[in-house]
Amino acid sequence: MCRVFPGQFSKRQFKKLLGQKLNLSNPVGLNEKITWLKLNTYKHNPLITKCSDKYAVREYITECGCQEILNELYGVWKKAEDICWEDLPTSFVLKCNHGCGYNFLCPDKKLINIDDACIKLNRWMREDYWLIFAEFQYKEIPKRIICEKYLGESIVDYKFYCFNGKPLYVLVCVGRSDGKQSHSFGYEDPKFYFFNRDWEMCLLTKDSLENPIDIEPPKTIEQMWKITEKLCEPFPFVRVDLYDANEKVIFGELTFTPSAGLDTGRLPETDRFLGELLILDKKE
Repeated sequence: MCRVFPGQFSKRQFKKLLGQKLNLSNPVGLNEKITWLKLNTYKHNPLITKCSDKYAVREYITECGCQEILNELYGVWKKAEDICWEDLPTSFVLKCNHGCGYNFLCPDKKLINIDDACIKLNRWMREDYWLIFAEFQYKEIPKRIICEKYLGESIVDYKFYCFNGKPLYVLVCVGRSDGKQSHSFGYEDPKFYFFNRDWEMCLLTKDSLENPIDIEPPKTIEQMWKITEKLCEPFPFVRVDLYDANEKVIFGELTFTPSAGLDTGRLPETDRFLGELLILDKKE
């Protein structure tokens, strides 16, 4: 974990996970440039911290005039013991707001062990997520547990890659629901495909090269692009994550440092190509 010398720590992690020397003086690929952003522009930036906070970001979405895409919020608490479980609906999602992967899915409240759920939530709340890969945007977030509506297993995840305030590509994740493997689209494992604004599949992932499939755009796709244009405008790089839930756009999150700038699944040529699209302001 990173407690001091985040630059040196990031270089070690970059070499360990990606097998490359990290060049912070002249970053080229998207992983390098995201790492540069997390150590510079996005470090101790109040707006980035606010928008990385899964609770506070709701205020930013509202300020952008997009409050209609916010998922229904059932409650907010500082610790698991404060949750009024009897007041929650049959299905819901619990999240810790200060990092990634802190999601507790509950399709049916009758099937969960509340004591076990509290233990897991409180363990997450004790963790300082920002330390794992020096993602400083999470450091100053006041820790909360939030509860939102459970959207079901059939929703599709659309991740819009935005460069210097403009959305250019959307990554569609198929064969996956709520972070779990499923049989939707006929696949057991999640597969990933990039599309441009004209809904043309771009040969930027292993799946698009080895297993291209026909994917129809959702009826809400143009609305998604317009929403993303509003949300991404202030940022050098951000990934805007949206869901299509029964032809209704639902906000997922704003992701500023996907995989902490250590995405081992991205093709090297794709990493270079996407990196060329991101122009850094080195004066910062």
